[in-house]
Amino acid sequence: MNADSDDAIRLIQSVLDKLGHSPGTIDGRWGVRTACALRQLIAATGRPASLAPQGPLPWITEAKTALGRNEARDRTWLMDWLKRDGRSLGDPSKNPWCGDFVETCIRIALPDEPLLGALGTNPYWARNWLLFGLDTKPVTGAVLIFERGSGGHVGFAIGQDDTHFLVLGGNQSDAVTIAGIAKSRLLGARWPATYPPRLQRLPTMKSGEFLTTTNEI
Repeated sequence: MNADSDDAIRLIQSVLDKLGHSPGTIDGRWGVRTACALRQLIAATGRPASLAPQGPLPWITEAKTALGRNEARDRTWLMDWLKRDGRSLGDPSKNPWCGDFVETCIRIALPDEPLLGALGTNPYWARNWLLFGLDTKPVTGAVLIFERGSGGHVGFAIGQDDTHFLVLGGNQSDAVTIAGIAKSRLLGARWPATYPPRLQRLPTMKSGEFLTTTNEI
């Protein structure tokens, strides 16, 4: 880019920052954080944003490749799978690995997705996923973050009934499962910043169709 382009981007960044949509450092460079800030502004003004292409969401497709794997029975397989993104918390039979599961799915499926701040430093702490991407309603594929005492749990939204979200996640009954988690425990829902939003309502499923969980271990 030339100096004129840098100045134009710097002006856009300054305006975004004044309007409360932080683009990060005002440096005249068009990066992910500037793009995210602009997308937030467009969403806030009610103008339509581009929608995600139809078809399976890539991080959900990746998550389903591990569905049913147990931390004891499939310990070696899970350890290798959790290392595919280049790092891992460690032995899933000894560590709370729901954040490791979500991080692996996101990094494999969306390699350009930024994990910023505390989330980038420690994606294994479930509540740090409240910093991920953009705020959203609980839609299909969203990252859902739940309270669990002073800690938390994180997984992917795939459905709901009247009282529970159906979550595809790791460390649910010691395995990758689909489990119902009480809606009252929800702390937030997030959508990847680098993937266009998909306004797909969570499908409603019959109560009791899936096991429910109150203590993800």
